[in-house]
Amino acid sequence: MQHFHEISPLDITDNFIRAIGQEWMLITAGDASRCNTMTASWGFVGQIWGHPAAMVVIRPTRYTRQFVEANERLTLSFFDERYRDALRYCGSHSGREGDKFAASGLTVVRTDAGTPAVGEARLVLECRKMYVGRFEAEGFLQKELLERMYPDHDLHYCYIVQIEHAFVRCAE
Repeated sequence: MQHFHEISPLDITDNFIRAIGQEWMLITAGDASRCNTMTASWGFVGQIWGHPAAMVVIRPTRYTRQFVEANERLTLSFFDERYRDALRYCGSHSGREGDKFAASGLTVVRTDAGTPAVGEARLVLECRKMYVGRFEAEGFLQKELLERMYPDHDLHYCYIVQIEHAFVRCAE
């Protein structure tokens, strides 16, 4: 990817509690002809099953979910604060209604594997799906979470993804 260089996932120094929860990320998936992205502020990064990995959650109604389902890989993109408005746009508008990239001022780039990512990111994680499941109401031990977070019963799909490649933006 132009303007990026690859690093080992072990060399990432981000605080992912802050990067995901406060700064947000974009989940992007698609193929050579079409892709979509969505803002996410829930997820984890760590290690599972012998691999550096991430866990992201996507509500069933989100348009991006069909792209995640249809493709083996996805990217997680992290940004500097100057892109907050673009992330806010991508989290409040559906790709069904138009080109979110054009409308937000973001651009699509592709990894060597052809996975779409966001060209303005400071960090891109290219990931391969390892597991998908759906949260179940019965699994909530704190029932107030279920009532507060899922009043419409639209429980998230959970994707555990292997981080295959990590790319950081080159100094400009």
